[in-house]
This record gives sequence, C-alpha cells and structure tokens, in this order.
Amino acid sequence: MNRVYRLSNKIKHYEWGSPCMIPQFLNVENNSLLPFAEMWMGTHKGAPSQVLVNNTDAPDDLEKICGELPFLLKLIAIEKPLSIQAHPDKKQAEEGFKKEEESGLSIDAPERNYKDSNHKPEILCAITPVKLMAGFVNPEKIRGSLEEFSSGSEAVKNIINPMINALKKNSLSLFFRALFNLSAIEKECLCSCINEKKTGNDIITDDQWKLMKEFASLYTGDPAVLSPLYLNVLTIQPRQAVFIPAGILHAYVGGFGIELMTSSDNVLRGGLTPKHVDICELMKILKFEPFAPQVISPPSSENWFCYQTPCVEFLLAYMRGQGVTVFPGNCPAVCVVTQGELETGGFLFKKGDSFFLAEGSEPCVFKGDFSLYATSGFNNSFDKPSTGLAPDKNLTG
Repeated sequence: MNRVYRLSNKIKHYEWGSPCMIPQFLNVENNSLLPFAEMWMGTHKGAPSQVLVNNTDAPDDLEKICGELPFLLKLIAIEKPLSIQAHPDKKQAEEGFKKEEESGLSIDAPERNYKDSNHKPEILCAITPVKLMAGFVNPEKIRGSLEEFSSGSEAVKNIINPMINALKKNSLSLFFRALFNLSAIEKECLCSCINEKKTGNDIITDDQWKLMKEFASLYTGDPAVLSPLYLNVLTIQPRQAVFIPAGILHAYVGGFGIELMTSSDNVLRGGLTPKHVDICELMKILKFEPFAPQVISPPSSENWFCYQTPCVEFLLAYMRGQGVTVFPGNCPAVCVVTQGELETGGFLFKKGDSFFLAEGSEPCVFKGDFSLYATSGFNNSFDKPSTGLAPDKNLTG
C-alpha cells in the first residue's frame, strides 16, 4: 500500500483574494489575474483534494484513500479585507443546519448560513505578516473610542449616543444591536465623519483610522466600518498564529497564511461584504464578552513546533528538516511545503506542493532541506522528529 500521495487541490476565487500570492507560492501562471483567495486541502465536499491512486487510473478524491478527514487545511491570500464574521459551535451548527434543511433552502442559496452541521474553530498561521481583527475589546475602551470619534460633531454624537448608553450598562449585545439598527442616513454620516478625519491620537490610533478609511471606501454605508474601534487589531508575523474559537467576531484584513479548521464551511457574516449578512442569526451565536486572542509564537531555534489549541479535531505543526528527518508518528497527515524541497515515498516535493501521508506501521523519512506545515486529526499529538539517520536504514523513503 502507498504511504505518500501527492495532492491536487482546488482554488477558491473569492473577490477578496490576491492575484499574486498563491500563484507565486505555487509557481504557477495567473495571466488572467483572477483573485486566488484560498486553496483547500482535505476532503470537504466544497472542494475535495484529489490523488492519483495508481498510475493507470484518473485522479480520485482523497476521501477514497482515507475516509472523511475531520479537518480542512487552507492556503489563504488576503488582498482585501474579509467579511466581519463568526462561526457556530457544534450545537448551534446542528440546529441551524437542520432548520435550513427542513425549510427546503438550497445548499447553494446565497442566503444560506449553515452549509453543514459542524462547528468551525480555526487557527491562522502567518507565512507573511497578517493583519486581522478579532474579539471584542472591553466596553469601557469601546466607549472611550466612540466618544473620541464623535467629538466635534453634534450630529455624530446623536448617532453614537445609543451605543454609548449601551456600553455604560456594560452590554456588548445592546451596543451591537444599536450599531446595526442605524438608518441609511446615519450610516452615511458615520462614513463621512471617517473620511474627514486625518490623524490618530492616544485614543484612536493612526492604524485604526487607516482601517476605517479603507473600510469606508470599500463599503460605504456599512456600520461595520467602525469595527476597528470595537475589535482587537493585531498583526502576526511569519510562523506566529492565533486561534479563533466559535462565537468570536473576527475579520482577516491582509496577508498570506496557513489556515486550519474543522471540516466546515459555516460562516455568519456581519458586514464588510457584498455577500449575505444575517445580523439576527449572527447575534444568536456571538459571545458578547471581551476576548483578546493569544498570539502563539514558536521559538526561532525550534525545528519542530506544535501549535496547541483546545480543538480535538486537529493539530497544526511546523517542521524544518536538514538531511534525513523522520516524520513523527504514523498517524495520517496532510503536509504543505513552504520552503526548500524534500524527497519521500518516491516523490520530490517543492515549495507549494502538498501531500497526504497515510497511516503506516513504519516511520516515514524525509530527505532534503525544507520547511513545512503538517496537520493531523486522528491522533491529537505528534512525537518529536528524529534526525541524522543513515539513509540505508530500513525506513520508508
């Protein structure tokens, strides 16, 4: 039985994607300048990976080799901000999916919220610096930012006051409801205020103003243009990662990275998008409490690092190899090469290549100088890889 399978993966061409990042990473042409937003690696029915089972047959879905994987690994290239969004927990996903199925709503309907019955916690790891917003800041800080934002304009103060009153009650849910109950004229007024402001200060930074101006230019009349005032804004550096649990409002703003999640495509959107926005349903799944995402930073000297999260369906690991390196454990895994090249299982894999390692009784040896990300969802741990083995050992090569 084969142990190593080269993956052929599908690209998602969402409008927020980049025409350059993923093509350059994969070393492929994109003469049409289509936006390459995501490359999916896994068995999700929305874009299943394919493998060559043997040399005589046409490629088949990866699921034929390994069954349904509990995780979905992606390359994600963010040229324009993604929508403000959150994902349901398992119970919410099951209930929402069942309700929409029973209503007869097509799975491909643009107003569909639940594409499956699974939850979608996720971890994002940066390949280049990635800017994102995630989690409500505390109500007092939001209140201070809104008061500063509305200073000098009586009209804006009147618009903002219901939100400030909600925050005085320490209620993020009342604040959020007031924000999205604004009239079209009030939303236009907020965007005009953003466009008129020039610089930041100790309360609202230049970075926050810059983001709000960008959002206001892309989505005039969307109350989510104020999101940099109520969400944490941060930038993670290459190899750093953040874990986003269910119910946490977030948006990825720019950059290129690896994203790992459970095998789900359930997204509840709250703005900054031309796609379907369902504020009522979003509010049912949101956690209306402050949340500061923790940045996971591997030591620069480590050649092997596991990004620990509370999610039991997957584990992401970074691996750097020189010479001969034994991949840890014999559990099934999906790998994507980010630097250099390696030989294993009779294949040569270069930067941008991805492959599936089937479960086996013997260790799997990688030969070459490389770095890669690996994920497994069957055994929520990897052993530390061994190095420096003689290539003539009786090991799978």
